[in-house]
Amino acid sequence: FPPAPCKAEAGSAASTSRRGRMPGGGCDERVDVDECVEGTDSCHIDAICQNTPRSYKCICKSGYAGDGKHCKDVDECEREDNAGCVHECVNIPGNYRCTCYDGFRLAHDGHNCLDLDECAEGNGGCQQTCVNMMGSYECFCREGFFLSDNQHTCIQRPEETCAVNNGGCDSKCHDAATGVHCSCPMGFMLQPDRKTCKDIDECRLSNGGCDHICRNTVGSFECSCKKGYKLLINERSCQDIDECSFDRTCDHLCINTPGSFQCLCNKGYTLYGLTHCGDVDECSINRGGCRFGCVNTPGSYQCTCPAGCKLHWNKKDCTGISGPGGLPPRAGDARARPGRFPADPAGSSPAASCNLNCLRQKVEKKLKAALKALKKSINQERFLLRFAGMEYEVARKLGAAPERQESCGPGQQRLAAKCVSCSQGTYYHGQTEQCVPCPPGTYQEKEGQLSCDLCPRSDAFGPVGATNITGCTGQCPPGQHSADGFQPCQPCPRGSYQPEAGRALCFPCGGGLSTKHEGALSFQDCDTKVQCSPGHYYNTSVHRCIRCALGTYQPDFRQNYCVACPGNTTTDFDGSTSVAQCKNRQCGGELGEYTGYIESPNYPGNYPANVECTWNINPPPKRKILIVVPEIFLPSEDECGDVLVMRKNSSPSSITTYETCQTYERPIAFTARSRKLWINFKTSEANSARGFQIPYVTYDEDYEQLVEDIVRDGRLYASENHQEILKDKKLIKAFFDVLAHPQNYFKYTEKHKEMLPRSFIKLLRSKVSSFLRPYK
Repeated sequence: FPPAPCKAEAGSAASTSRRGRMPGGGCDERVDVDECVEGTDSCHIDAICQNTPRSYKCICKSGYAGDGKHCKDVDECEREDNAGCVHECVNIPGNYRCTCYDGFRLAHDGHNCLDLDECAEGNGGCQQTCVNMMGSYECFCREGFFLSDNQHTCIQRPEETCAVNNGGCDSKCHDAATGVHCSCPMGFMLQPDRKTCKDIDECRLSNGGCDHICRNTVGSFECSCKKGYKLLINERSCQDIDECSFDRTCDHLCINTPGSFQCLCNKGYTLYGLTHCGDVDECSINRGGCRFGCVNTPGSYQCTCPAGCKLHWNKKDCTGISGPGGLPPRAGDARARPGRFPADPAGSSPAASCNLNCLRQKVEKKLKAALKALKKSINQERFLLRFAGMEYEVARKLGAAPERQESCGPGQQRLAAKCVSCSQGTYYHGQTEQCVPCPPGTYQEKEGQLSCDLCPRSDAFGPVGATNITGCTGQCPPGQHSADGFQPCQPCPRGSYQPEAGRALCFPCGGGLSTKHEGALSFQDCDTKVQCSPGHYYNTSVHRCIRCALGTYQPDFRQNYCVACPGNTTTDFDGSTSVAQCKNRQCGGELGEYTGYIESPNYPGNYPANVECTWNINPPPKRKILIVVPEIFLPSEDECGDVLVMRKNSSPSSITTYETCQTYERPIAFTARSRKLWINFKTSEANSARGFQIPYVTYDEDYEQLVEDIVRDGRLYASENHQEILKDKKLIKAFFDVLAHPQNYFKYTEKHKEMLPRSFIKLLRSKVSSFLRPYK
């Protein structure tokens, strides 16, 4: 029978291999077809075809990446390790190779690079000496030869002599038996070619010996100091400048600090313009805390009371001076002022309804009260005498003074052979002749007093040596009040506040405003309708924030006042937020002294806007003017809105000596081109800066040649040290003294009086000596 036909198995259509039968075989005998051999695979050209039973698979060759049907060359050189190459990596299809820089060869591992010794082959092409170097080589010539331009051939030198081209030396040349010998001046070093001189950077070694800053110069170096320090005459060491030793550094107190200084003001004054002190108008600060009137005084202020009232012990509240029912004070009221009593208490005249017995009883009562007050004063050693409307303190009889020692007198004690007033918080004790601390329950605000003042409630409690009434115990704290300012106290009711202790009343918020709670401490606790920012104050009448007016400022939020600028200062604009915006506008004037200063207003603080100053320097007869501008700070970004000009007179066409509208920190000195000078400084409202303080001196016209010779010498300004001399107030004074009186030069050059650095003295010596020689 013929073989039965074969049936296809289920799923055979999805197979990627072909089936067949062996000749004479049955259906179960199938043959696998190798697609890789027949070339029927779909593998990429850079892939390997691998036959599998009934199928095949494609694998990308090494150096390629992909799924086999799509393969892409891998750039091994892009790896972080540069494919392991030490120098350069070159990518090739399916691989990479390493190469080396010139002067190196590839090692056997195909990655490392080894130095190629060029000198080992043909002496590197050098005619005489070849020296191998890492990655390169260099040719050298023997003594008597020099290398030609091709860097390989050596040419014999002609016989050298200093007479020809200085022997090839940069600096000094010396003929010797062995040839020319070159040498270098101080500050230079001879190089290996024995010809060239190279500058020595002295600053690289121990900072050149400079304390602060070392600056290398050609053939030398220069030491300089940080701002606030000066270079000593050894021109190496730096010393702090004691700015407090200068005139006019601070208006009041000056504290020197390393490299700087600090100005402080006396009590009742505030600092402005960095160094100036202006009186604080305490009355502008919430009316000084006064209940009624406030009067500002230099360094202080006083509260005033209306007629019929007197000032409270706290110096701010007011109390009535009449007794109960409006009657005159009674003798018993003396207890309100312990230690004081009327020596002759004036009683009221007996009324018609008062008989003699009644009058006797009243007098006895007054006398008992007076005796009680007298005993209390005696026990506390406090005596007052009123004469012609004036009160005098009386001390006990002083003990006998030691022999041969002058008594200091009441209110002072002897310390270190000097009479010193008793300080605040103490009083003079007559028996011991010493200053003794105030006992508890008393205080003393003044110096040199013979007794201490009693606290309003003398309960013998409190600190020893209290310096003011705030040292008394039992005062009402801020936010509370009482009739006398002492406990028991009541909190300020809603709608009022009190920021101080010991007060009798609270301040109303005003305008119908309330507070969130009782015992409010400041106006900031009042429930205002809007919150005012710095530079504004809250107006309780219109319930709006109003900008602070010119001459006032407010640094805090939610205040109901603006602070007046200190002293004679004012602000450039309204709405100021800081005392730093308060500036003195005073400037200008007639100048005729031998020396002086021209200073921008508010210096060294920023000068005010829209100000114009005019100075006139009119020197004495036969004298001329020398100006030194140490530094000047004018903003240049406002297109010369601030200008300083020095001319012969106010006419724009007159001879101009100096004009600028920019900042210059390098000093300059010059003589006036006219005998008189008209100086004008005008500012705009755009910008502001520190300004200037320019000293001047007048000199005898007979010395004009010398002065011109000095100020026109570039060496005066070339050195930073010399520039600092023109900025140092003490040294510029000495410099001016030399220019005005050349013979004084020798005073400053004496060894024990040296003030100026040696280099500066050397600059002046030749000029002054040659100028004075004809007169010797």
